[in-house]
Amino acid sequence: MKYGFIGLGNMASAIIHGMITSEYFVPTNVYGINRSIEKTENLIDKYAIQAATSIEQLANEVDVIILAIKPQMFEDVLPTIKKHLTDKHIIISIAAGKSLEYLHEQLGNDTTIFRVMPNINATIGASTSCYSTLNASQTHKELVEQLFSTIGSIVELPENLFSIFTSIGCSSPAFTYLYIDSLARAAVREGMPKDMALEIAASSVLGSAKMVLESDSHPWALIDQVCSPGGTTIQGVTSLQVNHFESTIYEAVDAVTTKDALIQKQTVK
Repeated sequence: MKYGFIGLGNMASAIIHGMITSEYFVPTNVYGINRSIEKTENLIDKYAIQAATSIEQLANEVDVIILAIKPQMFEDVLPTIKKHLTDKHIIISIAAGKSLEYLHEQLGNDTTIFRVMPNINATIGASTSCYSTLNASQTHKELVEQLFSTIGSIVELPENLFSIFTSIGCSSPAFTYLYIDSLARAAVREGMPKDMALEIAASSVLGSAKMVLESDSHPWALIDQVCSPGGTTIQGVTSLQVNHFESTIYEAVDAVTTKDALIQKQTVK
């Protein structure tokens, strides 16, 4: 299989890096095209991928086309892609706000199309991604899962859950960065150097996430294990509860979900 990227921004670069550093893909089977010739040349030099001079050439060379362009570019790019589609092609869109329904309307109902949402942690191979599709075979699903497993984990979701995924899968890294920074700043206030505080806070969050994923215990059971009766941790936990920590998170998730749903309605045209 050959893979072609239309758009070579940060996310496409992260995916390409994941692909060629895995055991499944080779650079000679990866093609790319971008409006910036300089960006294309940089990736060719860095990863030894193949450059395409046009969308037509790319479509003729590859089996899988990854749409890694901004949503506002779809109107110009999709008609060109459609002219060169064949039964062999698989389309993967990683653009926000463009539904499967929209993509099928533009490219044809018989086209195999996936919509995938990775997150920023793809740049270090730790993305949490989701995908949805309407008419793909199990073989095609396994291909997409293999591709995006090179940058982290991926799960299949119904498209109607994408707005919720945006909240807890795509926006939550920003929430977590804010939490880590807040922990570190609190430690700085108490006299700890910032670099040391950041390392300790980030490592603790990483270990806590690993504990949730690998233990059989519910998060609240883990909280109870840390909180000794009359101890220090329970004082902090109850302080967070009194100050609406949980409801603040609920409201943040709701705000993202609501905004994303609005964007979906505005862009499904």
